[in-house]
Amino acid sequence: MSDRTAAKARPRDIARTRADILAAAFAVFAEKGLVGAHVDDIAALTRTTKPTIYYHFGSKEGLYTAVLEQAYGGIRDLESTLDLDSLTPRAAMRRLVEASFDYHAQNPEWVRLVSVENIHGARHIAGLPAFGRRNATVIESLRALLVRGVAAGVFRPGVEPVHLHWMISSLCFYRVSNRHTWKVNFGLDLLAVRQAAAQRRMAVEAVLRYLDPRCEGIEETT
Repeated sequence: MSDRTAAKARPRDIARTRADILAAAFAVFAEKGLVGAHVDDIAALTRTTKPTIYYHFGSKEGLYTAVLEQAYGGIRDLESTLDLDSLTPRAAMRRLVEASFDYHAQNPEWVRLVSVENIHGARHIAGLPAFGRRNATVIESLRALLVRGVAAGVFRPGVEPVHLHWMISSLCFYRVSNRHTWKVNFGLDLLAVRQAAAQRRMAVEAVLRYLDPRCEGIEETT
């Protein structure tokens, strides 16, 4: 291989190495948490070494933060593909809730990672501008959707986008994060196919009824 060819291949090799490390780290951190995970475990799942991991990410905490950035990016990337502007407000809201529900159900490792970071008080993502900018997109999408819905007379005015996002996230997140305790306590597997279909419909209906202009007695607080 010539020097020129090697120089061109090197960035691709670096990107591939980083991607392999992040994929392995995602699995290990989701299973063992930040404290229980070891960089040796991550290196063993890749074609690289512990020093190489430190070279790319600086520390275990740096790698963990990079995993969180990538994990949050997954759901934000999904939301950007939904083409909500092409739908009526109610249909767009339905699509958004269903997509969020499905993403949480299909990515339980991401739910575990978010739970782990909450245990740590979100200190690894606090103060990182990239996180704020990346996650602001869903709030702005909801804001635009609410404006359209109010103008069309199908959503009530005064709903805060961040409160609505909390509602949607809660309906989608809890059933995955608390699956095991619910099964022990109530004998109900929240992720069973029959249960999931009913919960998906329930989540959509709960959000749409909350937004209905005929909904009375609910006031937003700021």
